[in-house]
Amino acid sequence: MNHACSTPALAIHDLKKAFGDLQALKGVTFSLMRGERLAFLGPNGAGKTTLIRCLAGLAKADHGEIFLAGQPLKSIEARQQIGFVPQEIALYGDLTTRQNLEAFGKFHGLRRRELRERLGWALQWTGLEDRANDLVGTFSGGMQRRVNLACGVMHEPRILLLDEPTVGVDPQSRQRIFAMLDELSAAGTSILLTTHHLDEAEERSDRIVIIDQGKVVADGPIDELVKQSVGTQRLVRLRIDRPLSSPIRAGVAAGTASYGNPGEHEISTRIDDVSKHLPSLIELVRRRGYGISDVQVESPSLHHVFLHLTGYELRD
Repeated sequence: MNHACSTPALAIHDLKKAFGDLQALKGVTFSLMRGERLAFLGPNGAGKTTLIRCLAGLAKADHGEIFLAGQPLKSIEARQQIGFVPQEIALYGDLTTRQNLEAFGKFHGLRRRELRERLGWALQWTGLEDRANDLVGTFSGGMQRRVNLACGVMHEPRILLLDEPTVGVDPQSRQRIFAMLDELSAAGTSILLTTHHLDEAEERSDRIVIIDQGKVVADGPIDELVKQSVGTQRLVRLRIDRPLSSPIRAGVAAGTASYGNPGEHEISTRIDDVSKHLPSLIELVRRRGYGISDVQVESPSLHHVFLHLTGYELRD
């Protein structure tokens, strides 16, 4: 991604935070560029929420610095450049969409003409113009998420912090929310989000930062993280039509699981070049007299990187 400015929109340097004897953050350092979409991942208890709260001004770090466009993030005016949308729905259920947007707009200091303009934009952006006068408490979870998101950006922040923006919503609503975020990103908004959906992080972000036990353990584009941690070899699984009496070749492991047919088993191996090595592997299996009922090729993914670096499933 080409960024308009080489100065990070947000830079975190050596951030530390403790709660009694618990060291939640142990010197966290990373940056967020202008217009960048960054996924901030880690097991539960790794320090994600603590960091987000420090960035949003809801908690104060014990040590370290936070910079906004190269300037220390200390003043109220500077913090107005940051939008925060928590995981919990933060809306007034007994107010309409319009009333919620107006309330949050005024909270962020918008007045009259600017408030009217942003209100019109927010209703269009969320696709809820026809539901402007309906009570938010009657909306589906996905619709409430969209209103919640709009309330967090009424003041046009340069940086948006999102904590689990699609938790509890259906796939269609997830797509709509990320289409909304794509618009913000294209307009130059820098987005930092936490998520338990690794597919979201892999497909919808420019960069990944993984935190574990209060420290950053990985930082970079997904391709780089895969290459540096688990390597780029593909895992190949072949279902064959009868048990193996011996390994077909060095490096190919015979499986023992049955898949419906009594004689159907699996072998697996890893290869570097699918186009070069897979055809020769299939031909070798067939020459040995085995029929192949299925071939699966699995590329290394963010899931493998996460497990390799933290030892945890993301939900743990």
